[in-house]
Amino acid sequence: MTKIKRWEGRRIIELSARQLEIMRLVKQHAPIIGDQLAELLGVSRPTLRSDLSLLVMLGLLDAKPKVGYFLGNAYQQDNAALQRLRALTVQQVQGAPVSVPDTLSVHDAVVALFTEDADTLLVVNGQMRFAGIVTPKDLLKVTLGHANAAGIPVSMVMTRYPNIVTVSPSDPVTEAVRKMTAHQLDCLPVVVDADEGGVEVVGSVTKTNVVNLLKDIVTAAE
Repeated sequence: MTKIKRWEGRRIIELSARQLEIMRLVKQHAPIIGDQLAELLGVSRPTLRSDLSLLVMLGLLDAKPKVGYFLGNAYQQDNAALQRLRALTVQQVQGAPVSVPDTLSVHDAVVALFTEDADTLLVVNGQMRFAGIVTPKDLLKVTLGHANAAGIPVSMVMTRYPNIVTVSPSDPVTEAVRKMTAHQLDCLPVVVDADEGGVEVVGSVTKTNVVNLLKDIVTAAE
Protein backbone atom coordinates (compact mmCIF):
# COMPACT_ATOMS: atom_id res chain seq x y z
CA MET A 1 0.00 0.00 0.00
CA THR A 2 1.23 3.49 -0.84
CA LYS A 3 2.12 5.65 2.15
CA ILE A 4 2.45 9.41 1.99
CA LYS A 5 4.18 11.14 4.88
CA ARG A 6 5.18 14.73 5.44
CA TRP A 7 8.57 15.93 6.57
CA GLU A 8 9.40 19.62 6.90
CA GLY A 9 6.60 20.47 4.52
CA ARG A 10 7.66 17.97 1.86
CA ARG A 11 5.95 14.75 0.90
CA ILE A 12 7.85 11.52 1.45
CA ILE A 13 6.30 8.84 -0.72
CA GLU A 14 6.62 5.11 -0.16
CA LEU A 15 5.37 3.44 -3.33
CA SER A 16 4.15 -0.13 -3.55
CA ALA A 17 6.17 -2.71 -5.49
CA ARG A 18 3.72 -2.53 -8.40
CA GLN A 19 3.84 1.26 -8.50
CA LEU A 20 7.64 1.16 -8.56
CA GLU A 21 7.48 -1.34 -11.42
CA ILE A 22 5.07 0.94 -13.28
CA MET A 23 7.57 3.79 -12.90
CA ARG A 24 10.36 1.59 -14.22
CA LEU A 25 8.34 0.50 -17.24
CA VAL A 26 7.25 4.04 -18.06
CA LYS A 27 10.84 5.24 -17.82
CA GLN A 28 11.93 2.45 -20.17
CA HIS A 29 9.08 2.57 -22.72
CA ALA A 30 7.56 6.07 -22.54
CA PRO A 31 5.21 7.03 -23.99
CA ILE A 32 3.26 3.90 -23.16
CA ILE A 33 -0.49 3.36 -22.91
CA GLY A 34 -2.32 1.72 -20.02
CA ASP A 35 -3.16 -1.46 -21.96
CA GLN A 36 0.54 -2.01 -22.70
CA LEU A 37 1.45 -1.51 -19.05
CA ALA A 38 -1.22 -3.97 -17.98
CA GLU A 39 0.08 -6.55 -20.45
CA LEU A 40 3.68 -6.15 -19.32
CA LEU A 41 2.62 -6.48 -15.67
CA GLY A 42 0.28 -9.40 -16.32
CA VAL A 43 -2.76 -7.71 -14.80
CA SER A 44 -5.99 -6.19 -16.10
CA ARG A 45 -6.27 -2.51 -17.02
CA PRO A 46 -8.86 -1.83 -14.27
CA THR A 47 -6.39 -3.22 -11.73
CA LEU A 48 -3.91 -0.50 -12.66
CA ARG A 49 -6.40 2.35 -12.68
CA SER A 50 -5.92 3.40 -9.05
CA ASP A 51 -2.12 3.08 -9.26
CA LEU A 52 -1.92 5.20 -12.40
CA SER A 53 -4.29 7.80 -10.99
CA LEU A 54 -2.22 8.16 -7.83
CA LEU A 55 1.08 8.42 -9.71
CA VAL A 56 -0.38 11.11 -11.96
CA MET A 57 -1.80 12.96 -8.95
CA LEU A 58 1.61 12.94 -7.27
CA GLY A 59 3.25 14.31 -10.40
CA LEU A 60 5.40 11.23 -10.85
CA LEU A 61 3.62 10.39 -14.10
CA ASP A 62 1.92 12.52 -16.68
CA ALA A 63 -0.51 11.39 -19.36
CA LYS A 64 -1.71 12.69 -22.70
CA PRO A 65 -4.82 11.36 -24.46
CA LYS A 66 -4.01 9.08 -27.39
CA VAL A 67 -0.31 9.33 -26.52
CA GLY A 68 0.19 7.52 -23.23
CA TYR A 69 2.06 7.87 -19.95
CA PHE A 70 5.47 9.44 -19.44
CA LEU A 71 7.50 10.64 -16.47
CA GLY A 72 6.07 13.64 -14.64
CA ASN A 73 7.68 16.84 -13.40
CA ALA A 74 8.01 15.64 -9.80
CA TYR A 75 10.01 12.59 -10.87
CA GLN A 76 12.21 14.63 -13.20
CA GLN A 77 12.96 17.21 -10.49
CA ASP A 78 13.84 14.54 -7.92
CA ASN A 79 15.94 12.67 -10.47
CA ALA A 80 17.77 15.87 -11.45
CA ALA A 81 18.57 16.51 -7.77
CA LEU A 82 19.88 12.97 -7.39
CA GLN A 83 22.03 13.28 -10.50
CA ARG A 84 23.46 16.54 -9.22
CA LEU A 85 24.37 14.90 -5.93
CA ARG A 86 26.00 11.95 -7.69
CA ALA A 87 28.07 14.27 -9.87
CA LEU A 88 29.65 16.13 -6.95
CA THR A 89 33.08 15.20 -5.59
CA VAL A 90 34.39 15.59 -2.07
CA GLN A 91 36.67 18.42 -3.19
CA GLN A 92 33.64 20.49 -4.17
CA VAL A 93 32.04 20.34 -0.73
CA GLN A 94 34.89 19.84 1.75
CA GLY A 95 35.63 22.43 4.40
CA ALA A 96 38.94 23.71 5.70
CA PRO A 97 40.47 21.29 8.20
CA VAL A 98 40.88 22.33 11.82
CA SER A 99 44.38 20.96 12.35
CA VAL A 100 46.45 20.92 15.53
CA PRO A 101 49.97 19.63 16.29
CA ASP A 102 50.30 16.30 18.09
CA THR A 103 52.20 18.10 20.89
CA LEU A 104 49.19 20.28 21.75
CA SER A 105 47.92 19.78 25.28
CA VAL A 106 44.46 18.43 26.03
CA HIS A 107 43.62 21.77 27.65
CA ASP A 108 44.55 23.71 24.52
CA ALA A 109 42.70 21.17 22.38
CA VAL A 110 39.51 21.88 24.32
CA VAL A 111 40.07 25.61 23.77
CA ALA A 112 40.61 24.97 20.04
CA LEU A 113 37.33 23.07 19.79
CA PHE A 114 35.42 26.06 21.13
CA THR A 115 37.34 28.84 19.38
CA GLU A 116 37.19 27.08 16.00
CA ASP A 117 33.61 25.84 16.55
CA ALA A 118 34.78 22.37 15.51
CA ASP A 119 33.34 18.93 16.16
CA THR A 120 36.65 17.17 15.50
CA LEU A 121 40.30 18.16 15.54
CA LEU A 122 42.64 16.72 12.91
CA VAL A 123 46.08 16.05 14.36
CA VAL A 124 49.32 16.44 12.39
CA ASN A 125 52.88 15.52 13.33
CA GLY A 126 56.08 17.57 13.06
CA GLN A 127 56.33 16.81 9.34
CA MET A 128 52.74 18.03 8.82
CA ARG A 129 51.58 14.49 8.06
CA PHE A 130 48.14 13.39 9.17
CA ALA A 131 48.50 11.57 12.49
CA GLY A 132 45.03 11.17 13.96
CA ILE A 133 41.79 12.74 15.14
CA VAL A 134 40.54 13.99 18.49
CA THR A 135 36.85 14.32 19.32
CA PRO A 136 35.12 15.95 22.30
CA LYS A 137 34.42 12.43 23.64
CA ASP A 138 38.14 11.63 23.59
CA LEU A 139 38.91 14.77 25.58
CA LEU A 140 36.08 14.22 28.03
CA LYS A 141 37.20 10.66 28.78
CA VAL A 142 40.75 11.69 29.65
CA THR A 143 39.81 14.73 31.74
CA LEU A 144 37.13 13.15 33.93
CA GLY A 145 38.69 12.23 37.25
CA HIS A 146 42.25 13.13 36.20
CA ALA A 147 43.48 16.35 37.77
CA ASN A 148 46.62 16.53 35.62
CA ALA A 149 45.01 15.39 32.38
CA ALA A 150 44.90 18.90 30.90
CA GLY A 151 48.65 18.79 30.32
CA ILE A 152 48.65 15.48 28.42
CA PRO A 153 49.47 15.87 24.70
CA VAL A 154 46.69 15.04 22.26
CA SER A 155 48.91 12.35 20.74
CA MET A 156 48.16 10.27 23.85
CA VAL A 157 44.38 10.41 23.44
CA MET A 158 43.81 10.64 19.68
CA THR A 159 42.65 7.87 17.38
CA ARG A 160 45.65 7.15 15.21
CA TYR A 161 45.89 6.98 11.45
CA PRO A 162 45.50 4.59 9.62
CA ASN A 163 42.78 3.36 12.00
CA ILE A 164 40.59 6.19 10.72
CA VAL A 165 38.02 6.28 7.93
CA THR A 166 39.05 8.88 5.34
CA VAL A 167 38.16 10.07 1.85
CA SER A 168 40.13 11.61 -0.99
CA PRO A 169 39.23 14.84 -2.82
CA SER A 170 38.26 12.91 -5.97
CA ASP A 171 35.83 10.56 -4.19
CA PRO A 172 32.12 11.06 -4.93
CA VAL A 173 30.17 12.88 -2.25
CA THR A 174 27.85 9.88 -2.13
CA GLU A 175 30.78 7.72 -1.00
CA ALA A 176 31.54 10.17 1.82
CA VAL A 177 27.89 10.07 2.91
CA ARG A 178 27.93 6.26 2.78
CA LYS A 179 31.03 6.08 4.98
CA MET A 180 29.69 8.59 7.49
CA THR A 181 26.44 6.66 7.76
CA ALA A 182 27.99 3.20 7.88
CA HIS A 183 30.54 4.16 10.57
CA GLN A 184 28.34 6.71 12.40
CA LEU A 185 30.91 9.48 12.00
CA ASP A 186 30.56 13.24 12.44
CA CYS A 187 33.66 14.06 10.41
CA LEU A 188 35.69 12.52 7.59
CA PRO A 189 39.26 13.74 7.03
CA VAL A 190 40.10 14.41 3.39
CA VAL A 191 43.63 13.21 2.69
CA VAL A 192 46.11 12.94 -0.19
CA ASP A 193 49.36 11.00 -0.48
CA ALA A 194 52.43 13.01 0.50
CA ASP A 195 55.55 13.03 -1.69
CA GLU A 196 57.81 11.59 1.00
CA GLY A 197 55.43 9.09 2.53
CA GLY A 198 52.41 9.33 4.74
CA VAL A 199 49.37 11.43 3.91
CA GLU A 200 48.48 15.09 4.22
CA VAL A 201 45.11 16.31 5.38
CA VAL A 202 43.65 18.86 2.96
CA GLY A 203 40.12 19.20 4.23
CA SER A 204 37.22 17.63 6.06
CA VAL A 205 33.64 16.60 5.36
CA THR A 206 31.30 17.03 8.30
CA LYS A 207 27.64 16.34 8.94
CA THR A 208 27.07 20.09 8.67
CA ASN A 209 28.62 20.08 5.16
CA VAL A 210 26.33 17.25 4.10
CA VAL A 211 23.17 18.76 5.61
CA ASN A 212 23.83 22.14 3.96
CA LEU A 213 24.55 20.44 0.65
CA LEU A 214 21.31 18.45 0.72
CA LYS A 215 19.38 21.57 1.73
CA ASP A 216 20.78 23.48 -1.25
CA ILE A 217 19.95 20.64 -3.66
CA VAL A 218 16.42 20.24 -2.34
CA THR A 219 15.81 24.00 -2.45
CA ALA A 220 17.07 24.20 -6.03
CA ALA A 221 14.73 21.38 -7.06
CA GLU A 222 11.62 23.05 -5.61
